[in-house]
Amino acid sequence: MTGAMYASIAGLKTHMQKLSVIGNNVANVNTAGYKTHRTVFRDTVYSMYSSGSNGSDVVGGMNPSQIGYGSVIGSIDLDMSTSSYNPGNPTDVALTGDGFFLVGDKETANNIDPQNPETFKSLNLTRVGDFYFGPDGYLVDGAGSVVYGFMNTNDGAIIGADGKTSPDISDQLVPIRLPLMEKAYYKVDEKGEIIGDPVKKSEAIGADGKLKDGFKIEYTIRYPVTKPADDNNQGGAGGTDTVTNDIPLKNYEAPTGADDTDQTTSTVDLSWARLESIEIDKATGAITGTTKDGGIPVTVGYLAIGNVTNPNGVSHKGNSYYQAGAGAGDLTISMLGGVNQQLGIFNVNGSLYRTTGDNNQGGDEGPVLPANSEVTSAGDTKLMTGFLEAPNVDLATEISDLITTQRGYQANTRIITVTDSMLEELVNMKR
Repeated sequence: MTGAMYASIAGLKTHMQKLSVIGNNVANVNTAGYKTHRTVFRDTVYSMYSSGSNGSDVVGGMNPSQIGYGSVIGSIDLDMSTSSYNPGNPTDVALTGDGFFLVGDKETANNIDPQNPETFKSLNLTRVGDFYFGPDGYLVDGAGSVVYGFMNTNDGAIIGADGKTSPDISDQLVPIRLPLMEKAYYKVDEKGEIIGDPVKKSEAIGADGKLKDGFKIEYTIRYPVTKPADDNNQGGAGGTDTVTNDIPLKNYEAPTGADDTDQTTSTVDLSWARLESIEIDKATGAITGTTKDGGIPVTVGYLAIGNVTNPNGVSHKGNSYYQAGAGAGDLTISMLGGVNQQLGIFNVNGSLYRTTGDNNQGGDEGPVLPANSEVTSAGDTKLMTGFLEAPNVDLATEISDLITTQRGYQANTRIITVTDSMLEELVNMKR
């Protein structure tokens, strides 16, 4: 067989692989958040027909003569640029600028060490923010993966210098979930003021299931993420934040030591808070809402944003997920709009730290951060609420590439046909 046939066979393979890439791009022309791929060909090995020379005093130089053996796929590049956005549901969010949402399963949080940035890479990255609160209280995406962020830890609220209340946000990267709603039953006097300790539910609720006269229900928000008494940086001398991924009702420590195993004899009811008017802040990623019972304003937590050194170097995993593997560089966890500095949560050289008080870096009320630390945030990245990111597939470009790829494939088959005819002539010379 001649070298031309080998070269054409290699050309057929590379054109077929490029056709597969084009086909995948076209198949995802309506896939939210899809990023297009580009195939780059490179020539392959060469044999030296005659070597070159630099010439001498008598004769001139000669260029080398080489025979190539076809083409190979040099790279299949990922284009992470943004094209446009499509309207979606009220809780859908899209990122404008670089960055990814962080998703995973419920157990991934157990493998995350806030001071070991490599452990962040156990999470999946996605640009598709089709989020909603599932039946188990977790914020999930359309594929069922839980969304990670920073949770509110404060059952009450902190009063700031301006007299306004603010949430107390943990620096621990955890699955975002709804808080718990505690309902306690009390007797009230004629003025509606509470008398004494909570009473049993069976005493306050009548046979018709309604609250009896002379009784009142008090609602309290309980968050499933708690913090140690000394809230220095996570993993430091102050200990770590405590994450309770599941709080069975029977194990919840209710006021007055009531027995929660039997809700009919308990002084409290405990269930996931039902929220309405759920909003995700465009600038900070704060998830807020109002409880349907009691009308209590709630800050659930904040979305976390992941940024890698080389966005085009992430690896596909399917389901619109990426992995920050080899080629992507370091994965940094941050928050939107620089809100982390307001909340006292810092990302220093990839590790998460939390300071208290005046957010000093080494004072009595905060941890000592490493020297020459670089505090990072998500930069100019923001959210568009009620939208999903559209794919960046240019259908006109893909169809044009499809035509040129088809013609290239046909040309390679033609070389094989011509080579076969020449070999046939060679064989027929004997006859």
